[in-house]
Amino acid sequence: MLEIKNIYKTFNAGTVNEKRALNGLSLNLEDGDFVTVIGGNGAGKSTMLNAIAGVWPVDEGQIIIDGVDVTKLSEHKRAKYLGRVFQDPMTGTAATMGIEENLALAQRRGQSRTLKIGITKKEREEYKELLKILGLGLENRLTSKVGLLSGGQRQALTLLMATLKKPKLLLLDEHTAALDPKTAAKVLETTDMIVNRDHLTTIMITHNMKDAIAHGNRLIMLMDGKIILDIKGEEKKKLTVEDLLHQFEKASGEEFANDRALLS
Repeated sequence: MLEIKNIYKTFNAGTVNEKRALNGLSLNLEDGDFVTVIGGNGAGKSTMLNAIAGVWPVDEGQIIIDGVDVTKLSEHKRAKYLGRVFQDPMTGTAATMGIEENLALAQRRGQSRTLKIGITKKEREEYKELLKILGLGLENRLTSKVGLLSGGQRQALTLLMATLKKPKLLLLDEHTAALDPKTAAKVLETTDMIVNRDHLTTIMITHNMKDAIAHGNRLIMLMDGKIILDIKGEEKKKLTVEDLLHQFEKASGEEFANDRALLS
């Protein structure tokens, strides 16, 4: 479903601020893979996601989604293959529009995105059923402005919107980092349910080692713009935080020094 072949990305090349963010990174994802991604600050996690999404072009290498080479495609042309949820709960929804209007816009993705026709009774019933799975009572608040929702409610709604059209690839960029632990756990539970139900190929960046171990069927760790650990199957199921730290030290020759990840 996703092939990343030897991609490189350097920012501010030739200046004192030159930073090689991706350094020959390669990754293959099978259909239905749910990969969690961890790494220290500056390891290249978000750069990798932005490269896949086409936020900026890569300097070298290829990105192929479901057999289509998207390396040269602009961000908006790649959007039809992707669903994405960001760290900030304010991103990905229109705050001044109602819940049902946001869902209607997501559903009409790839078509003329007008709401002139209005929302039909059939659509409204569909949205109610969709929202029920969140267990947040939003199915009774279809006309509420999204800007009035809590961060967790908004992030859960964004997740629904990003997966409504069953994307080829779902990108989750630390999508629970801004939430309190209880709300984050609820959003992760919803994530697992939607990903498993729709068999979505997913990449989830997280700073939380326990979450990286508990979710998905595969875990990768980045360092200096490349993958230094790739753990899957039975090995991942038995993994503990201590094992992961040990494997990192063995692979990198140094201690893992991301306090945020260690304290989570």
